[in-house]
Amino acid sequence: KQWYQRRVAITAGETQTVTTKNIRSQTTSDTSTQMTKTGCWVSDRQDKVIIPGQYVTADEKFSYMLKQVIVLQSYFRRWKAQKYVNSIRQDHIRRIEWEKKEEERKRKEKERRLKVEYQRRMQPLTKEDFDLVYHALELWRREEIENINATKSGPERKAALAGLMDEETQLIASIQRHKLIAKQEVGKRSKRKFLEKCAAPKEWIGFDGMPTHMDTPYTMRAKDLKMTYESLEKRYLTREERLDILLQLKLTVKEHDCKLTKDIVELIDREADLLMRGTKESNLEGLRQRISSLFLQYIKTPLFNAEAANLLRVPEDPSSLRKNIYYCRGCGNYLPSTDFELTTNARSIGRCRKCKNLDSEGRLREDFSRYRSLLHSIRSTEESYNDGSKIIFLLTEADLRYLAENIWGAQSVLSQWEDTYDLTLVRWNRRLEWSPWNCVLLTNEEARAHSKLTKPEEAYGPVFTQKIKYRHILGKQYFSSMPKLADYMGKNLQSVNMPLPSNAEKVMFGGKKKEEKLVLPPLTEAK
Repeated sequence: KQWYQRRVAITAGETQTVTTKNIRSQTTSDTSTQMTKTGCWVSDRQDKVIIPGQYVTADEKFSYMLKQVIVLQSYFRRWKAQKYVNSIRQDHIRRIEWEKKEEERKRKEKERRLKVEYQRRMQPLTKEDFDLVYHALELWRREEIENINATKSGPERKAALAGLMDEETQLIASIQRHKLIAKQEVGKRSKRKFLEKCAAPKEWIGFDGMPTHMDTPYTMRAKDLKMTYESLEKRYLTREERLDILLQLKLTVKEHDCKLTKDIVELIDREADLLMRGTKESNLEGLRQRISSLFLQYIKTPLFNAEAANLLRVPEDPSSLRKNIYYCRGCGNYLPSTDFELTTNARSIGRCRKCKNLDSEGRLREDFSRYRSLLHSIRSTEESYNDGSKIIFLLTEADLRYLAENIWGAQSVLSQWEDTYDLTLVRWNRRLEWSPWNCVLLTNEEARAHSKLTKPEEAYGPVFTQKIKYRHILGKQYFSSMPKLADYMGKNLQSVNMPLPSNAEKVMFGGKKKEEKLVLPPLTEAK
């Protein structure tokens, strides 16, 4: 009662209103019929005569319904078949269009690559460009030697070889002249880049996410020195303009009194005196070059340009240069550790970079540009996995070349495609880290399809899997001797020394003689 009183108000409108509801219902109605009889006539004009038809049993009716259902099903299946065929046709059309686009893309990419390679050969600038030129020279020399050996003999052959050597000497001299020009161009670029970095303002990201720039007294000083150096390097100036630039330079360097500034002032006075006497500009090139070199040395001195201290590779303390000094067996000089290039399986220092480059230009003439791009693509792919892959970052271009050529035959294991620019080394088992014993050489399209497999052994079958395992054994056998990879080999190295069967080469290469160039390391039997 208390709850009712608390929940429902007695004086509310709902409690004092009657709710009515109207419902319709039909009552029974009695009817009757009248037929003609004696004393009663009923008209039969609207009567209908019904004649009974053929009697249909339940089985006959079911069979008729079944036939009609079958007709409906046939039309429905025909509609589904047409829809499926149309979808297949559209997929086929899209596939053909995609293949055309892919062929066009590959053709354009190949043309672009050949154009860039031709540009690198005609106007080499970097060390990689000159390696490409020397490699082309070595291929030409080998081809000429083969032609001479095949067509000539005796004294005629010796004369042809001597002429080939003279021609090769001329080509090498031409390449060296191009190298000197490239060195000068690279030097100009490095100087310009150094000056721009010194004069660049300080930059940081503010609280609003926008970059903020600020010029400090040091950067403003570097900017003034940069403008003075650029004015000093200008050519085709009048005598008055050149004298104004020399006067500005003299006032700049006179702020400090040292041997370097005295030499610069002395050279400035000498050039000004020669200009006043009407000396030709061609006779002043050497003097102007000396002034520019000394002023650049002035700019690189941290005492005169504080921003240069952050960009110089040589430390300010000379005593630090005495550390990490090694002996080069090639040139016989004592050089810092940065001048030596260590390979993955190196156990000693060996020769410096200059000696190796000289040996490559004169004897080996190898080009690693293809495998350098392949190594960069593999490293970028491994970075995308974000699982701590390390082995690929320890390998060099030479290691990757041995793995691709001597282990995998420089061709795809599926399609035998041999264009190195279209090949890549992907993980055999994507759940494991990339390594020489967990990779497979495929084309880019095959690699994308392979990366979607969770169990490649079941997808490829036992025969193909056995071929891959044999190549993994060879890779593990070769790279197990490298100290840097010893930690990744595992404790159980029994699989490394597992002997290959007598028909291993036939199983691996399918009985083809295309891989006769492969030099496989010997496998010792497990003890």
